[in-house]
Amino acid sequence: MKMKNIFIGMAVALTSVFSYGQIDRSKAPVPGAAPEINIADPVVFDLDNGMKVILSTNNKIPKVSFNLVMGSDPRLEGQKAGLSEMAGSLLLSGTENRTKDQLDEEKDFIGAYLSASSSGIYLSVLTKHMDKGLDLMTDVMKNASFPESEFERIKKQFESSLFSTKSDASSMMSNAMYKAVFSDEHPYGEVMTEETLNNIKRQDVIDFYNKQFTPAGSYLVIVGDIEVEQAKKIANERFADWEGGVPYEKEYNHGIKPNGNRVIFVEKPGAVQSVISIAFPVDITPGHEDHIQLSVLNKLLGGGGFGTRLMQNLREDKAYTYGAYSSLNINRKGSLLSATGNFRNEVTDSAIVQFLYEFTRITEGLPTEEELELNKASMAGSFARTLESPRTIANFALNTYRNNLPSDYYQTYLKKLSKVSDADILRMGKKYITPNNLNIIVVGNKEVLESLKQFDADGEIEILDAFGNPAEEINYAPADISKTEVFENYLMAVTKTSSMKKAEKKLGKIKTLKKEATVIPDGTPMELKMTTYFQAPNTNATKMEFNGMVLQQEIFNGTEGITKAMNQTGGSDITKYTEEEIIAKKKTSAAFSEYSLLCNTEDVELLGIENKDGVDHYVVQYKLGETTTTAYYSKETGLKSYTNSLEVTEEGPQSITTIHSEYTDYKGYLFPKKTSQVVESMSMTSTLNAVEVNGKIDAKVFEIK
Repeated sequence: MKMKNIFIGMAVALTSVFSYGQIDRSKAPVPGAAPEINIADPVVFDLDNGMKVILSTNNKIPKVSFNLVMGSDPRLEGQKAGLSEMAGSLLLSGTENRTKDQLDEEKDFIGAYLSASSSGIYLSVLTKHMDKGLDLMTDVMKNASFPESEFERIKKQFESSLFSTKSDASSMMSNAMYKAVFSDEHPYGEVMTEETLNNIKRQDVIDFYNKQFTPAGSYLVIVGDIEVEQAKKIANERFADWEGGVPYEKEYNHGIKPNGNRVIFVEKPGAVQSVISIAFPVDITPGHEDHIQLSVLNKLLGGGGFGTRLMQNLREDKAYTYGAYSSLNINRKGSLLSATGNFRNEVTDSAIVQFLYEFTRITEGLPTEEELELNKASMAGSFARTLESPRTIANFALNTYRNNLPSDYYQTYLKKLSKVSDADILRMGKKYITPNNLNIIVVGNKEVLESLKQFDADGEIEILDAFGNPAEEINYAPADISKTEVFENYLMAVTKTSSMKKAEKKLGKIKTLKKEATVIPDGTPMELKMTTYFQAPNTNATKMEFNGMVLQQEIFNGTEGITKAMNQTGGSDITKYTEEEIIAKKKTSAAFSEYSLLCNTEDVELLGIENKDGVDHYVVQYKLGETTTTAYYSKETGLKSYTNSLEVTEEGPQSITTIHSEYTDYKGYLFPKKTSQVVESMSMTSTLNAVEVNGKIDAKVFEIK
């Protein structure tokens, strides 16, 4: 039916065109007059405690939202970078009156949406459940308790996220870019690391909450099915008695332009693509007289759509990428303009040449009338669509008060946009863009390094790590034992024996092994069941299920192997092991892979001793096929704590980081109860539920078909 309506609409449109003559497509359409925008003024009033309330009534839907926004400026966190982010994540973890589970249950019961961050709390609820929803919101606002158990749980989540960052090119790029533009002396340039996370204590979170969440200087934006008198009554009864200190105010640098073009490189081992960002600060704040004109320049340069200069050049003309974009981020405490894209290694330097060309071109010549009007029309359409949301009107009022904008700023937006001329674009380019003072940031394979030197003013490239800090070469302390002894110590530890002879005897008794675990992808309610099987000498299989459905299987029968994955039709896609994968599997297939590696130590290198999280570890590295594995074994216990695997494929590198913890005795053998795994930007936690040694395993488990 929908398809039929589409064809009818097309027919009507075509009839209209041919009825009134052909359109002269050699000329750009003449823009019409900018429409008048009639935005109803919101109701604004102040509470005695310093809170400003902004109300936008809309009775079309029986829902109402309350958006509480704090008035404090961001704080420098130094050695505890990430504190605000962690505090925001913990706000809904419980109050003095409710546990986290009770908060969740009560919220779900009334169908409310309740979220929180370091800068505020947001509630959306049906009007009939408004009082109950406000009970929850104000309880969090005044009485957040930050339980120790929740603090530790959230900290573990951040640890997983930090591991993920090390293999996520987008996160690496973002960290390096903000560090480069704003530095460590600005909150925007601070990045959480493993070290700063470990410095954060529960009391730090409580102190942050007490300082940040204060009514003075804050804003309460109310939108929806609620009248003025009721809103005033609620604001006075629910929020006026809230007390706190004065909001924090601080001025920071507005970004630092480099002296000459500056090249920054972040290594992503094995990458087949480079992520490139050209970024620099722009000294402008929200509502500045140049804001709209500079926004048009950004839209024309690469701010979305196929009609932008970056897309036309780097995608349509050069075919270097699927997409190249620019972004203008204007904030109260610092603003920047950046251009980004993903490019094949072999065209990394060529892509940078074109980025620099486009930045230079926009400072030297006028845009065409056609491209200017096309992008202005796109911006006008986007703005008009935002007016359909009642929340937009209230946010306009919020921005007006927070940023000291003229009272008619949004009412006159389209008129100002329509008046932006080609001369304005050239003037903005000359004023804000200096093509020889840019940060050129590349995340990728070190094979592109040499080609980047030509772009740096001094010919020297800065190497940063995944968190935007100067990369430090790992200096391993000399190992005091051999690589063979590292594996032997591990095997003695997991078999709970005092000599390798006893360990081998105990390992030899394992004829079959079956392990069952629950796997939960972080951030989802999904619960998977994973079963792994082993049969001596080197046969193994893994099965992943969800609600009885087999999602994925991996089977190796000692001579050949396959991977089976469920496809969208309900069938399975089967991939056979390559010869290299079969050889690699043979070298690691055992109840404990270290037992097999003992027979293949020619593939193994002992790098030395590294202190990781305050514990000395022996670091062992081996390459099997296209996969390089680095494993960390505790010097004190002999047990394996971490594993990093990097597999290089035609599609690019796949990085997997695994944390092994809570070793538990199962049938006289130690296995990690908890295994946290990060695959690129995804993470999951596995909990071992049962281990069966020398039980009967159905032979069909190992059948390859």
